[in-house]
Amino acid sequence: MSNILSGTIRRLTLLYRVLAMLVTATLIVVIFPHTRQGTHYDYKVGAIWRDADLTAPFDFAVMKSQDEIKDEQEAECQKAILYYRVNDSARTAAYARLNKVPAGERQQLRRQMDSVYRIGYIAMPDGMADLSQHSIVLLDGNVGSEHRAREFISAADLEPSMLRDSLLLPNIVLDEARTSLELDSRLSQVSYSSTMVIAGERIVARGEEVTEEKAQVIASLEAENDRRFSDNYSLLGQLLGQIMLAAMALTALYLFLLNTRHTILGDNRKVTFVLVVIILIAAFTALVVRVNDAWVLLVPICIVPILMRVFFDMRVALYIHLTTVIILASLVPNSYEFIFYQLVTGIMSIIAVRELEHRSQFFVLAVVIFLSYSLIYTFGVLSQESNLLLITPERYLMFFLNALLTLMAYPLIYLFEKLFGMTTNLTLMELSSTGHPALRELSKRAPGTFQHSMQVANIAEDLVSELGGNALLAKVGALYHDIGKIENPIYFTENQTSDFNPHNELDYAESASIITSHVTDGLDLARRYHLPTEVQDFIRTHHGTTYTGYFYAKELERHPDGNFDVSLFRYPGPRPYSRETAVVMIVDTVEAACRSLKAHTKEATDQMIDRLIDSKVKDGQLDNSPLTYGDIARIRQILKQKMMSIYHVRVEYPTMKK
Repeated sequence: MSNILSGTIRRLTLLYRVLAMLVTATLIVVIFPHTRQGTHYDYKVGAIWRDADLTAPFDFAVMKSQDEIKDEQEAECQKAILYYRVNDSARTAAYARLNKVPAGERQQLRRQMDSVYRIGYIAMPDGMADLSQHSIVLLDGNVGSEHRAREFISAADLEPSMLRDSLLLPNIVLDEARTSLELDSRLSQVSYSSTMVIAGERIVARGEEVTEEKAQVIASLEAENDRRFSDNYSLLGQLLGQIMLAAMALTALYLFLLNTRHTILGDNRKVTFVLVVIILIAAFTALVVRVNDAWVLLVPICIVPILMRVFFDMRVALYIHLTTVIILASLVPNSYEFIFYQLVTGIMSIIAVRELEHRSQFFVLAVVIFLSYSLIYTFGVLSQESNLLLITPERYLMFFLNALLTLMAYPLIYLFEKLFGMTTNLTLMELSSTGHPALRELSKRAPGTFQHSMQVANIAEDLVSELGGNALLAKVGALYHDIGKIENPIYFTENQTSDFNPHNELDYAESASIITSHVTDGLDLARRYHLPTEVQDFIRTHHGTTYTGYFYAKELERHPDGNFDVSLFRYPGPRPYSRETAVVMIVDTVEAACRSLKAHTKEATDQMIDRLIDSKVKDGQLDNSPLTYGDIARIRQILKQKMMSIYHVRVEYPTMKK
């Protein structure tokens, strides 16, 4: 039954991971804008072509520049024939305006208007101030006669007084419909392309300078790519392809964790945390791209490796950062530039945050990020343009803002710690202070246990640092592993300051129950003081499933046949399952035993350490931990040296006589 249940749990866990990765890939792709755009190239006029030789994949026309097309269109407009008609009602309306003019001026103005209308008052089309050299066709019904525009009077020819009074209305007016047809016919003759490029023809070679002519050819190829892509465009197909690419990148990350860091995959909280961070940074990037894709380097991508390094190790941080950059690069413009910036700066961030234990390190980290971005940009411009005068100062402002936004990692660390129940070195540093309320209470009520815990913490930190592991976690776990003794301190020998021993008044089973209860009491206190789960693990495992040696042996003397409840004398466990908890178990046992030795000789100390460690190994207490026989041998050696240096026999000082 238990096998069926465990198998079902494993399958459900695997299903959750698969669904979580698919949902993550889908969300990332959907939140980004999607454009109907074919293949584009990274180039700049005057720069060197860094990619392989570019050849035409198909026949295409080279488009003229906008200036060339505009000049040709203007030339055709000048050649176009303008069609006009006579508007007799304009003359009648103009004469009607004379009634508003004073009677003394009316007769003279009437003569001037008659002379203008006998010749014809022509209206100037918009955009053509000078028609003196232009030919027009004056229509009378469907019959037209060709004239020069200068044969008629225009606004420029009128006397200033008449222009001021605005009496005249043009009677030679533009026939917009016929003229528009003429202009369209002329403009349709303007060719938008200059030459043809044949498939297989080399456009630009690697290392060659991109001239304006070659840039125009490349731009024409990009336009043709966009046209062909748009003709065959399918939004569903594009989304499916991008989702599967993102899913493949996440699958590669999954396989890496499966083979090297399977403990992360075994914890759904950690898997969810990683995917949430990737989704959040992708959402921020998509928002910036929608506003202005030129600001993509403003996004603090380095928050991802920083958070991953704080919660995990350097290798995991690098692989998660690499996966994030690969996914985002397929969705942002200038992919090569984006990858180079983010990979190099991300690696520098991971190195800078190698041992993040103080808040001030975040400001150092921001400086490292700003310098990394700035140096990449500066040397990139120098390598491509060979001239630092072409540097854009606004880029440095963008890098500075990016570095400032990276400081958001600090509050995010606290937020994710609370949301996902994980512990960072920053929290461990706070817990390692002896001013913590739990340690202050331990020091006050159980001073002997407090001193023992301090000693175990220092030794465990050195051992884990030597063997490899989280030395700070081992230190903090050792400091709190015995806080359960706060409840009944007098029942533990290290806190007894007189010859009175309360166990003398109790049955062996009762004494064993009090001794073993310091584990459950410690867990209750840990929850009361809000200690992280990682620290609570040391309280659970520091005795494993061993027996309370003294009282168990005494009960065996009373009942040699073993006819008693053995579980009353056994610690609840579980056994240590990490390098750090296993080391603390060994150091806790060895330190307490060596402290109780009457003669701290080298032989006695070595024999005691060997016997204690061998008993742990023989009892299977270290079977669930990753400690190897080589590690255990190294632990023996270091503990023997430390115990002798701590508890060595001191020289007796002679008493001076007065």
